[in-house]
Amino acid sequence: MVMTRDKKEQVIKDFQKSNSDTGSSEVQIALLTKRINELTDHFKAHVKDHHSRYGLIKMVTKRKKLLKYLKNNQLEKYEEVIKKLNLRK
Repeated sequence: MVMTRDKKEQVIKDFQKSNSDTGSSEVQIALLTKRINELTDHFKAHVKDHHSRYGLIKMVTKRKKLLKYLKNNQLEKYEEVIKKLNLRK
């Protein structure tokens, strides 16, 4: 359930703007999406895990806010991130 260091570094490397960038909106959205996808798989096996479901809802809300910020300020980056992560169908 916890993301390993290697997976996290790979996600950061894929979405970072420069070599020292680890906290931009794009990186945060990508990391949250990765964790949300892992938790979604977790809930298929553990249906009654309501405590973790609350954390999932908080992560989805945070990702939604970050996407809204990116859409309002950098529309091109927003569209690029959406396409890379396959968020909108």
